[in-house]
Amino acid sequence: MSARAWILSVEDRERLIKGAFEAKEGSYSPYSKFPVGAALLASDGTIIKGANIENASYGGTICAERTAIVKAVSEGTRSFIGLAVVTNVAAAISPCGICRQVIREFCALDMPVLLIPGDYPKKVEGEQKPGFGEGGVRETTLGELLPDSFGPEHLELPRK
Repeated sequence: MSARAWILSVEDRERLIKGAFEAKEGSYSPYSKFPVGAALLASDGTIIKGANIENASYGGTICAERTAIVKAVSEGTRSFIGLAVVTNVAAAISPCGICRQVIREFCALDMPVLLIPGDYPKKVEGEQKPGFGEGGVRETTLGELLPDSFGPEHLELPRK
């Protein structure tokens, strides 16, 4: 993991984690039985929550991270400073590839992303693994999750 300045306050970190757990309660996941909750922190301090919503036509399923982004953007919020994601798995689970790309559309590559184990807070004995913070939360960034990404700014590059 690269060195970086962490921009989330302790209070915002806790609000994001709480929001992700609350969002997960709204999951509709009768097929996968894999509920996911996501919470986005907007630059104005608002928390936008999203849950995965499945569909019998699997392609119609939308992930929690995209639900949160779509809710926010459709209401005019387009500036974000943090994201938290939680499942029921006792490990930090990362957003899928399509979610990473959608997040990339609206979020800076250095935006903090908290991947929360379902059994948060974990009791961590001894030294914590690099990249993991208090309670077993994996603390990363969008850029680390989506290296060499393609974003809106690339569409502005000159062409032959």
